[in-house]
Amino acid sequence: MDIVSMLLIALALAMDAFAVSVTNGIMLRHFKFSPALKTAIFFGFFQFLMPMLGWFAGTKVSFYIEQIAHWVAFGLLGFIGIRMIVESVNKKSGEPSDIADPFCTKVLFVMAVATSIDALAVGVSLAITGCDIFLASVIIGAVAFTLSFLGVLAGKKLGKLFKRHAGIAGGVILIAIGIKIVLEHLL
Repeated sequence: MDIVSMLLIALALAMDAFAVSVTNGIMLRHFKFSPALKTAIFFGFFQFLMPMLGWFAGTKVSFYIEQIAHWVAFGLLGFIGIRMIVESVNKKSGEPSDIADPFCTKVLFVMAVATSIDALAVGVSLAITGCDIFLASVIIGAVAFTLSFLGVLAGKKLGKLFKRHAGIAGGVILIAIGIKIVLEHLL
């Protein structure tokens, strides 16, 4: 497989991570470099890891993974999204935010896994093509890292528009991404 094809696959896989990163950036009150970098590291790492795991799992396990992966991603993103919305609606004006911190390690882990499940299936497909899985995974991870970092920056800019409704907007976006993942696999 040529580099251009790998880059196109990487861009396609990174779109969900980018969208979630924008959502995280919306929640950021003051820009700090470390949350953007932490987000990029999580999403980049899991986008790198999942194709390799898929490649090693091979075609025997892929059938089972493909049957449930989209539901797992939907459940994880939906849970976090609903929690963000509920906590935003219940928050009184001026009260310190209790919304699940999208930059805490636990939440980033869940989001990174949920948005990289498609990369697992891609890894199985790449095993069939016989391409260099390490090179493909590095490209996929690097693109996800870059787009996730840029997504947090873009989200921070958008957050100024949303202000106190950022939690609701972020929750709706996460739920929409979860629904999109399910619909892509069902249709």
